Amino acid sequence: MVSERLTDTTTDDKRGSEDALESLSVKSTKEDLAYSPEKEPSLTSGDDEEKIEQVAEAEGLPVIVREIVSLEDRPEDLTITFRFFLLGVSFSVLGAFITQLSWFRTTSAPFSILFVQVATHWLGHWLAKILPDWTIGVGKYSFSLNPGPFSLKEHVLITLCVASGNQNNLGEIAIATADIFFERVYHPAAAIFFMISAITLSYSFACIARNFLIYEPEFIFPQALMQTQLFRTLRKDTFDKSAASKQLRTFAIVAFGIYLWEFLPEYIFPFLSSLAVICWFAPHNPTAKFVGSGIGGMGFLNFSLDWANFSNSTGSVYLMPWWTQVITFTSFVVTMWIIVPIIHFKDWFVGLWNADIIPIFSQALWTTEGKAYNVTQIISIPSYTFNETAYAIQGPVRISPYYMLTIFASYASYISVFVYIVLFAGPKLLATFKQLRQRDSRASRSDKLSQIMSKYPEVPLLWWAILFVLSFVTILITIIEGGFGVPIWTFVIAVLFGALCVVPMGYIFAISNYQVQVGVFNELLFGYMAPGLHPTVSLFYRCIAAETWYRAQSILLDMKLGHYMMIPPRLVFFSQVFGTFLGSPINYAVIRWVVNSKRPYLDGTLTDPNGQYSGQAAKSYYVCMLTSSTQYGLIGPKILFADSTYTPLLYGFLVGAVAPMILYILHRRFPKARFDLWNVTIFFGGVSNWWGNLSTGPLSSIIVGFFSQFYLFRYRHEIWRKYNYLVGSALDTGFNLAVLCPCAQSIFIFFSAGKQVKMPTWW
Repeated sequence: MVSERLTDTTTDDKRGSEDALESLSVKSTKEDLAYSPEKEPSLTSGDDEEKIEQVAEAEGLPVIVREIVSLEDRPEDLTITFRFFLLGVSFSVLGAFITQLSWFRTTSAPFSILFVQVATHWLGHWLAKILPDWTIGVGKYSFSLNPGPFSLKEHVLITLCVASGNQNNLGEIAIATADIFFERVYHPAAAIFFMISAITLSYSFACIARNFLIYEPEFIFPQALMQTQLFRTLRKDTFDKSAASKQLRTFAIVAFGIYLWEFLPEYIFPFLSSLAVICWFAPHNPTAKFVGSGIGGMGFLNFSLDWANFSNSTGSVYLMPWWTQVITFTSFVVTMWIIVPIIHFKDWFVGLWNADIIPIFSQALWTTEGKAYNVTQIISIPSYTFNETAYAIQGPVRISPYYMLTIFASYASYISVFVYIVLFAGPKLLATFKQLRQRDSRASRSDKLSQIMSKYPEVPLLWWAILFVLSFVTILITIIEGGFGVPIWTFVIAVLFGALCVVPMGYIFAISNYQVQVGVFNELLFGYMAPGLHPTVSLFYRCIAAETWYRAQSILLDMKLGHYMMIPPRLVFFSQVFGTFLGSPINYAVIRWVVNSKRPYLDGTLTDPNGQYSGQAAKSYYVCMLTSSTQYGLIGPKILFADSTYTPLLYGFLVGAVAPMILYILHRRFPKARFDLWNVTIFFGGVSNWWGNLSTGPLSSIIVGFFSQFYLFRYRHEIWRKYNYLVGSALDTGFNLAVLCPCAQSIFIFFSAGKQVKMPTWW
């Protein structure tokens, strides 16, 4: 069964927690809301593709959605209960703690939301069995510790709450970086309120794209489909009940298998992480090392057997459609296997980008003589502003040729998304915009899922407006009183540009699971608006302009998951906001705790004898921040681009604007060639990705992606629709469990006098 239902005789005290939140949803009868399977064609696992297509067309849904999403609603299921608060708070706090702590560790331990889905499923059912049926409180303000069976909707809401609470963001990174490397400590209240408000501001941005992306069925959000299938598999809720147990066993076997396997590449036998075939034949040849190495090299014919490199190189191979994987891999090949060797082995770029004296993959700043650039010398103390005299003495800054290439591609990627959307999706978005004039555009849509969801009351625009005003004012106050240094008028510009990005970039993410990066453009814009400021100031500007979009993407993803699982929108809104307020205070507490106790290890003064707290992520972010913030924020684009070395970078905007136009003309001329699938935003985004540090995953990823998203999808589709998302979620779950084990050991060592046990280098 999908979930265990409450009977019609459920007592009022068992619904106390729902009554306390009755303002979030309107009580409706089952007859009003439930979808009747008798009125529509049914699906079973044995149905052929033709019947599935017929059913999907009749219901106005994409085939891939109808294969995964059930249209049977159970409005009587429990939602906001004591179990929701107990599990939601516990996992949000745990996730925020581990995620933030991992940022300071040598190796990170991602707190996967798929792991949360699995863990809370079993814990929820366990709590439903052991908790007493006691009523706490009086009358309307009472609730039951155990109001009934653990429901599917309750499970989904817990997951949405944790997804909002277990993440860190650019605000926390900015605060930690400023403290570690510049010893700039901000008032706790200002820091916490800034972090929370930057996230809640994102909800307003998500509201802008809600009608465009959530209620339009063709925007599938692949990760939401993966999570939907996992929910149904855990509940043994599939079209064919007899196949459910087999799917659940498959999930358990794959998750446990990858859990055991990951101890090899991560701990026992790291050699498996990067199989550099070319280096095997010439281990002492520097050219072969550069060409074949996946760490600091081109990664040519380099394979990996570490799942971390599969999922982190070009995105999850089980989530991204095949066309997206082809584009990202093509961008990798063009960048690392064509352009990089041309720069490295030829003399064409020597005079232009100092390729002969600057390491090709360096992320640092250099002088024209190839020496490390001393940034502190060009900062005036105590004003922390740009010192032009010192800059003239030390000379202009230089960056590596590869860094120049990534900046050029970032500019092209940013501008191309707007041109691409106007050309390829303009009419569709315009039609959707016209529907916004209706009170509830869901009811006017033809797809069955939106019609079912239209019976649940929508989140009023007033709620979004109040959240926006509160967030805007709070950030404004923290900027003024907290000493972040961001000019007020640039904050307003950041909000406007963040709002501008949501629909076009959300469009790309919804169809491809690819996240467009906006950081480089935001730094350029801020540098033009407010040059000469301390490098940390641009970090807080980026948090407003970029983090709001990144978090809005996650919010939209969770909204789509709630839509697929038929959760009342007001309850989705509540669970997301509630989780947000849980996570940020924990993040800040971990920052203060780790920085105060491990500062010498984090800033590089000392080396952690246990090798656990190297501050690798913080140092890497600091180097990138120092490079970009010094260029755009401290020196400023006007001075920077007056140098002929940097002038070619601005042509990235022109290339990004023209490329979609060329593809659009080709698509109109040759529609069967599917030039519309060659998304240049994703291509340029792939070129801008920093492959220089780790290029060992893409080749292995495209091989697995070909088997899963091309061969199985096209020629063994029955297997694909049953197991693709399921296996992907099992691999991620098992991997995260494997990585969490060393993290748990690290936490134990942190609190105790325990000694790190290192695996001997035996290979």
